[in-house]
Amino acid sequence: MLSRLRALMWADWVWFPEGHSWDELKDHDGNVFPKVQDLWASVAVALSFLVVRWIFERIVGTPLASLLGVSLKPRLSAPPNPTLESHFRQNSKYPTQSSVESLSRQTGCSVRQVQRWFQRRRNQERPSKLTKFQEASWRFTFYLFAFYGGLAVLVDKPWFRDSSRMWENFPKMPLLTSQYWYYMIQLGFYMSLLLSVVSDVKRKDFWEQIVHHVVTIGLLSVSWVVNYIRAGSVILLVHDASDYIMELAKMFNYAGWKRTCNFLFVVFAAVFIVTRLIVFPVWLLFMAMTLPLTRYTLFLGFFLFGVMLLMLQILHVIWAGFILRMVIKLLQGNDKLEDERSDNEETESDEDNEGHEKLKNGHVKDGHVKNGHVKNGHVKDGHVKNGHAQVLNHRSKTD
Repeated sequence: MLSRLRALMWADWVWFPEGHSWDELKDHDGNVFPKVQDLWASVAVALSFLVVRWIFERIVGTPLASLLGVSLKPRLSAPPNPTLESHFRQNSKYPTQSSVESLSRQTGCSVRQVQRWFQRRRNQERPSKLTKFQEASWRFTFYLFAFYGGLAVLVDKPWFRDSSRMWENFPKMPLLTSQYWYYMIQLGFYMSLLLSVVSDVKRKDFWEQIVHHVVTIGLLSVSWVVNYIRAGSVILLVHDASDYIMELAKMFNYAGWKRTCNFLFVVFAAVFIVTRLIVFPVWLLFMAMTLPLTRYTLFLGFFLFGVMLLMLQILHVIWAGFILRMVIKLLQGNDKLEDERSDNEETESDEDNEGHEKLKNGHVKDGHVKNGHVKNGHVKDGHVKNGHAQVLNHRSKTD
């Protein structure tokens, strides 16, 4: 059963057009062709990247963060409380007002103390700015070298300048040493991202990132095995064109360099829109989906390759939505850009403001004080002087 399934999986008609087979990818006359077993090298590269990243973030990322003014600020930890911890883990990290009041009665703490406990507990699970900076600096370094290294590998290739030659002599296209390492390094890097995604900074597009990494690894692996390397290399280069700018903008954002961050973000947005929403679908996707059909009959491998490219394009559109929302905020005068995918740290003042947001313009909606006068003849926990209410302290006595 397994042997039949394997034979079907690697059948010539699945991966190649009519008249072509796996035999054409056997080394001959000094020409080397990609092989399935080559992919094991990318696994070794991925594991190496995990080690190199750990070293880089501490030896390079941390001193660079300090140079730009990013430091690890101490956080107040939530005191041990089994009841609140149980609710935090099993029910919700953001309890409703009724839940807060119920927990207050169960623990003997005030409502304000319960709210503050949850605030501090949430902050304990959020990555610090230093951690975010270290991650961004690592990715910036890789994407920078990947883009310009890829450009050096591809710029002199005739099929890079003339897309009509992209599928010339397919599948009998000899493998170059530069192509081998470019592919293995890229594939290994995305494998390392998939392996570390659980420990990396969590963002709102967590599952989109998972899908992106899986699709990218699938595209690279399939394109390697069946020798779609020319198209795959150009697709990689187009994606790397904007990624290093984004990571650099993040680094300056975490460092508090607002103007520099905003400028880099605008550059990133422009490059992203051009490469991901114009160059990729209009040139690469269209070329990959139509050009082979002018030379060969339709085959399943080509269809699979096209489906994965379409999935990438859908992700591009989703991320473009995040980017455009941030651009709109910038145009509306919000000079502080925040990554919409990130869960930002809460400060003590954040929750103080939330708890007293109704205390505005000299009145409290639910505190029986309105326009500086006593409503119904009393103020709870307040002070009355000459018939007027004086709010001496906006904070609760339990703070």
